[in-house]
Amino acid sequence: MASYQPMTVANLAAYLSQTTDEKTRWKTFWEFLEEYRWESAAKQTALLMDDPASAGDERWDALLAALAEHLAAKHDLAPPSWTELRVLGRPWFPAELRVQRAYALVHAPAAFRKHGAYLAAADLEAA
Repeated sequence: MASYQPMTVANLAAYLSQTTDEKTRWKTFWEFLEEYRWESAAKQTALLMDDPASAGDERWDALLAALAEHLAAKHDLAPPSWTELRVLGRPWFPAELRVQRAYALVHAPAAFRKHGAYLAAADLEAA
């Protein structure tokens, strides 16, 4: 019997590449965050380091880079090197409602703004 292993960002990208259904993608994204929160600080940073293959959508690739950079910064670490080039040329606001988009524009963490994927910090904490 295999022992439990938490999802890495590389695993997350692989799961995301297997579906184009946005609800399933978000569910998997939130599951990663939940598993990440339960791990020790040392294990958390290890979950971010492996260079993930493309999720099949440049928006999601940039979102994963932003997430890894944001979570690494919480540990006072430099972002993983693989995050550097995953930046959107045109901003992406995953929220559907205008008010949510405006909120994300103001409250997106720096890493998310840098990568062009506007997700509010409160959304990351609420997940």
